[in-house]
Amino acid sequence: MKLPIRLLAAALPLLLAACVHKEAVRSQPKADYASLLNEQRAREHLLAKTDHWVLQGKIGVVAEVNGKKDGGSGTLTWTQNGSSYDFVVRGPVGAKSFKLSVSPEWAVLEGLDGGPRRSTDAETVVQNALGWHVPLRDLRAWVLGVRADSGPADLTFGNDGLPSTLTQDGWTISYPAWDTTREPAVPTKIFASNPPYSVRLSVESWNIQ
Repeated sequence: MKLPIRLLAAALPLLLAACVHKEAVRSQPKADYASLLNEQRAREHLLAKTDHWVLQGKIGVVAEVNGKKDGGSGTLTWTQNGSSYDFVVRGPVGAKSFKLSVSPEWAVLEGLDGGPRRSTDAETVVQNALGWHVPLRDLRAWVLGVRADSGPADLTFGNDGLPSTLTQDGWTISYPAWDTTREPAVPTKIFASNPPYSVRLSVESWNIQ
């Protein structure tokens, strides 16, 4: 069916305007993303030397295999002192509680039946003793909402201009909530997933020195 010339003439400006609008929508996010990425680099620069803090909150670790879930949860006190840290988890009554002390040379897990476990690798000792798969090497960076130095990473940003998701080393970390009263802002919820494993942190307080 042929459209009348008059109708075509009236519709043409609208079609052109729609094309221009679509092009603007496509190009704008690229500019926005570059700006947000620069802001993230500035955050990472400010947080690069943040290596003394006490984080208090809750942790939950889950592994779902063949439809069955296994893991644990508890309150968490994470004390970072330079390149060393203590990771204290207190579970509910009847659940596991432990203290993980880590330095660049060794890791010691205490508080479980059978006595302390020692290893040169914190992730290995936690995996062997608890069955928890926790990316401790990268988590120190991710918990601050910054990229770890272990390899390439992809970022997406929320409407607040802060990271919404971070994908690195096979893990996807989402940031549902931030403490924006701090400068720079730090996350208060950190959910990391690498199926079948997931780690969820809910931060109740940050004490950054």
